[in-house]
Amino acid sequence: MSRTLVERHFILPEDLEDVFASTDEIIIPQSKEEILELAVGGKDFFEVAYEVPEKGWIIEATVARCKNGLAVNFPEPYMRRRDPNALVIGDDKDTDKPRFRERFGKDFEPVRRETFEWLKTQKLVIVPFMAGGYEYGYPSLLVSPKNAAFFAGALADLQFFIPRDKLPDHFKPRCVIYLAPPFRHTHFGGKQVVVHNRLDELHEIFSYSLYLGPSAKKGVYGFLLQVGEEEGWITVHGSAVRVITPYENVTVIMHEGASGGGKSEMLEQVHREPDGKIILAKNIVTGEEIHIELKENCELEPVADDMIMCHPNLQNGRKLVVKDAEDGWFIRVDHIREYGTDSFLEKLTVHPSEDLIFLNIDAAPRSTALIWEHIMDEPGKTCPNPRIVMPKRVMPHAVSDPVEIDIRSFGVRTPPCTKEEPSYGIVGFLQILPPAIAWLWRLVAPRGHANPSITDTRGMSSEGVGSFWPFATGKMVRLANLLLEQVLNTPETKYVLVPNQYIGAYKVGFMPEWISREYLSRRGSAWFKPEQLEPSKSPILGFTPKRIKIDGMPLPKELIHPNLQPEVGEEVYEKGEEILQDFFVRELRKFLTPDLHPLGREIIQCCIDKGKLSDYLSLIPMA
Repeated sequence: MSRTLVERHFILPEDLEDVFASTDEIIIPQSKEEILELAVGGKDFFEVAYEVPEKGWIIEATVARCKNGLAVNFPEPYMRRRDPNALVIGDDKDTDKPRFRERFGKDFEPVRRETFEWLKTQKLVIVPFMAGGYEYGYPSLLVSPKNAAFFAGALADLQFFIPRDKLPDHFKPRCVIYLAPPFRHTHFGGKQVVVHNRLDELHEIFSYSLYLGPSAKKGVYGFLLQVGEEEGWITVHGSAVRVITPYENVTVIMHEGASGGGKSEMLEQVHREPDGKIILAKNIVTGEEIHIELKENCELEPVADDMIMCHPNLQNGRKLVVKDAEDGWFIRVDHIREYGTDSFLEKLTVHPSEDLIFLNIDAAPRSTALIWEHIMDEPGKTCPNPRIVMPKRVMPHAVSDPVEIDIRSFGVRTPPCTKEEPSYGIVGFLQILPPAIAWLWRLVAPRGHANPSITDTRGMSSEGVGSFWPFATGKMVRLANLLLEQVLNTPETKYVLVPNQYIGAYKVGFMPEWISREYLSRRGSAWFKPEQLEPSKSPILGFTPKRIKIDGMPLPKELIHPNLQPEVGEEVYEKGEEILQDFFVRELRKFLTPDLHPLGREIIQCCIDKGKLSDYLSLIPMA
């Protein structure tokens, strides 16, 4: 039946036609439920394994059928998070990314041919989808071995799946993902490798590992970024939420940042203690805790979790208009370590309206997968990257329509900063950024302290332009220009910066973004007046509110001004400022190429020359 459907509905490239003509079985699923049944092969416990020459039978993943979905686990701890170096380019088109030839010392074409030959030996699951959305997206396909159907099920949840009885005629894919897990061992020394091969009319993604992050998730993102680079628009790396205050004011906030920067957390309610109190911060030197009482939370209507389409057909005024580029979300739950941490998400996953896919969660067959039961990487050390694939249709009050962005926030993971260990953990509770400085933060995109999502987080490093650079396939300066043009074209969208993890000597987790979200939404359209702000001691941090007061309770000054903390002080603050300045200069110099937007060159030079806040404002005024 599926072979007939292929012939009837698809316009395929010759290579894919040849694969389909040679394989024994092709399954085009009708539903996610059908895919999940394939994923366990009619059993309660299924091993995704392959015979690898000279290595024998290798188990790549296990799939346990649970009461609330499938628990997928990887025997190797390395495979439980994204390798930031997974992406390579197989073609000769313009790119700043490593080419296959450079990394592996040979052309990609022979490996590409071998991949097709291997797929011919497999029973295949074919998942048609619209990458980026039904309305503004692009026809795409996943070609997966049948025994890796959990991967197909996750992609069907993450993107805009087309059931077989809804297939349009003349479905011509613009993007195809080919999944070939054993090649990780036969060709790439056990490493995660995802090859983007950009043909003239087709974007091929060859995924040589089963972890969803670099391929089903970020591989599709890379395709959307490539299309946007060609057409002149951006898919932003961020989450968005529509916030409704107790007084029924509505504010839409888009939160951007590197992996671990708080995008998923922006969609969560403030975490409270059992008695309802909120631990705002805890001093790591003295043990002092700062509590805050918030009588009533704002209502949250989630818009997007990670990939936000800013298509030109959506824009209609002086604020940025966006739409979710995903149909499901890849939610990290590393912070949920015990029952009661997040009752909303716990209830949603324990009693879901449909089966979910869990990754790196320790669950036995026929048990209930619990999001606080994380798999162990080694004795005494839990995996830092437990995930749920959450279909958006399962989320109460989720927004799928386009929304207008009032505030763009940027999150950065900050380390502790004390006199004993000076660091860049000097970002105050809430920083108000002029547009020019907001653009610079999106260029340097600090990967930040103790990043749980990727395999290498030592030191202060950059996630790259837009914080989406690890997934992009083209030229970073072109993407920087598009981000700047986006800023210039949306002058009434405001910009803020929030830290997470630490402010000076205080452990704060994600409280700054949660409380700032509540505070900014309560302010509504009443943006800060000049007299309510003061220039931050570091120009890179823009302005600092003179005070922050929520529900009648002022926030402690030492959280707004970290230099006031006795564990920090002026001298240590200045050392932290120097660390930030050096990092910015190091990361920004690479953008100084002839293709850079002239205004962008002025802004970067202003930073290199240690410009004042007034200098940035003269380049792009605050509305």
